[in-house]
Amino acid sequence: MTSSVAHLREMLRIRIMGPVNVTSDDVLASVGPRLRALRQARNISLAALAAETGLTASTLSRLENGKLRPTLEQLLPLARAHGVPLDELVAAPPTGDPRIHLRPVRRSGFTVVPLTRRPGGIQAYKVIYPPAGRSATTTPQTHEGYEWFYVLNGQVRLVLGDQEYQLGPGEAAEFDTRVPHQIGSAGPQAAELLTLFSAQGERAHLSPSPTSPT
Repeated sequence: MTSSVAHLREMLRIRIMGPVNVTSDDVLASVGPRLRALRQARNISLAALAAETGLTASTLSRLENGKLRPTLEQLLPLARAHGVPLDELVAAPPTGDPRIHLRPVRRSGFTVVPLTRRPGGIQAYKVIYPPAGRSATTTPQTHEGYEWFYVLNGQVRLVLGDQEYQLGPGEAAEFDTRVPHQIGSAGPQAAELLTLFSAQGERAHLSPSPTSPT
């Protein structure tokens, strides 16, 4: 753990220093808009993000406006809350590197793996639901937007309004998320989906909640 923290600190120091022709002010100017874009993509307020991260709304505002130099202690909870790698908050990926560094996010018994990294717009995720009966019982929920998913492995149970469907590998579904809906595994194995969320769906699925967001 100590070596991991030391590595993160060194990475942050290198990112903040940057190349010799990039000043710390340049880096600072890019961090704020990135933080703001991630928060706005999730459609949450500064107060809500403050509750998630333990940082004050004033500190978050100053970070987004470029008036406060970010520290590792501030960026770690922000990266966790937004479900992005730490280096994505601090700087763009190394020159031309197209690889996406996957960081799973666990919410209410299931796992969400981000497959895209741009702020805002439609986002792609891999979602893994535990075997049927191994997660807390939830009730159907609603939110603005649309959702699409494709079943990679396992059997999926989709409750949509007063209808219930079971889908297997190779099958897909698309629906208006204003209709009460619930998704989970329908079998003894975990179910794996490839799904697309709108900004509203991303907030509903990834924001910490006492109940499942699906």
